[in-house]
Amino acid sequence: MAQQAAKIKKRRLQDDGAWGYLFIAVALVVYALFTAYPVVSAFIISFQDYKPLGSTFIGFDNYVSTFHSELFWKSIRNTVVYTVLTVPVALFLSFSVAILILPLKKWMQTAFKAIYYLPVVASGVALSVVWLWIYDPMPEGIFNKLIGLFGAHNQNWLGTTTYSMLSLVIMAWLSSHGAAIIIYLAALLGIDESYYEAADLDGAGFLQKLWHIVVPSLKPTTLFLLVTSVIGSFQVFQNAYLMTGGGPDHATTMVGLLIFDNAFKYFEFGKAAAQSLILALIIAVISLFQFKFLGKDVEY
Repeated sequence: MAQQAAKIKKRRLQDDGAWGYLFIAVALVVYALFTAYPVVSAFIISFQDYKPLGSTFIGFDNYVSTFHSELFWKSIRNTVVYTVLTVPVALFLSFSVAILILPLKKWMQTAFKAIYYLPVVASGVALSVVWLWIYDPMPEGIFNKLIGLFGAHNQNWLGTTTYSMLSLVIMAWLSSHGAAIIIYLAALLGIDESYYEAADLDGAGFLQKLWHIVVPSLKPTTLFLLVTSVIGSFQVFQNAYLMTGGGPDHATTMVGLLIFDNAFKYFEFGKAAAQSLILALIIAVISLFQFKFLGKDVEY
């Protein structure tokens, strides 16, 4: 009887396992078709002079030409500068807004979260058109009107090497904080109230609570947002493509835009594939260092 019961239990577990594999089969097929296969194909293409009707194996020539390309290294520098200038400020602004929203009533929190998240679901092309209007070099442009109030002359914000990168950075500072604000706000709501009560008994002020309770409690959230923000910043494409096209004089050419141009403008698919893999490696190394040096005392 015991053996028969064991066999029935084993058969039931096997059936459950089969159903489990069946349920995840769709996800595995989608992953294989749209993630694994493109990555493997890009790796193979990176060693070829790719042509739709016949490719030639050229070894590491695409990688060698990439590493000898001044434009590639300039795009790396532009991307690093853009990341260093945008990510810390964006996280600080998102954190500050979340702190300001936290004491409000629930319905007001919901209203502000919806307002700040709205640009995330809006069309990036539409938002870029709005920013093109803001940066209009004519006196009608909002930025030129603003600096005109202080007696400054009109500036060609997107058409000069002096201001083009700064314009993209300001655009990043003032937009698309919705997701980070909501994540920070959820983490703030998860902090145990007893910590604040103990701090009140000790006579701690707002800044002391912020530094000794809030900041340490939000380390996992901050690390997550930092890693994802850096990854997104290194992959930035839309802003540079729609606002400046990488110009002037490649002052705003990011790595993502360079890969796009090589693939769909110059039809050098092998070089574009090699550069995309190099970019993926750079992002992986940076993420590894972030987890290693910033995540030492982070508890999940």
